[in-house]
Amino acid sequence: MHESTFNVLLYSDGSQQAFSAAVYAANLLKSMPNMHLTIVQVQESEEGSMGTEYSWIDTWPVSPTSEWMKRVIESDNNVRSLYNHILNRTNEIFTERGKNVSHHVIYCNPSISDTVDALLEYAEKKKFKLIIMGTRGLTTLKGLIFGCLAHNVLNRSPIPVLLIKKLPQDFIDNYCSDDNSNVLKVNHL
Repeated sequence: MHESTFNVLLYSDGSQQAFSAAVYAANLLKSMPNMHLTIVQVQESEEGSMGTEYSWIDTWPVSPTSEWMKRVIESDNNVRSLYNHILNRTNEIFTERGKNVSHHVIYCNPSISDTVDALLEYAEKKKFKLIIMGTRGLTTLKGLIFGCLAHNVLNRSPIPVLLIKKLPQDFIDNYCSDDNSNVLKVNHL
């Protein structure tokens, strides 16, 4: 019997939340042989064209917060080492499944509503069965007040959406130990 492809969209904006979502998606990719992952980035454009190819590792937050910058610039060697180890492990999995991982850039106006529209239009057009994205874990009320892309996608999507908050330390430890290396324990990643 022919196994159908399970198409998954991973939204990546270069944030720590998107990194957690990428690690989670890589973990799913390892255990689901019929999964095809498309990593999508949204960039500002006045034309609103549907996009080009890109590499997910090249993403950077659209609006880096001072906390994000501080972590990148001032992170200690253990945090940097763990981050690099997880990033390398994620890239290994994406590379191993090469033909089952693709990258795409969607161009649209930078507002949350335009980004949500562009993302959902692309997801429906390409017949994705699941959208995975990171979230800071704002409550519904805070999301409404401050505007949260993840909650807007969740509320408007006809496709199931899996929101990933910061990954628990035991998940990171197990993920890192899958390649039989020493488990690095850092609690503030």
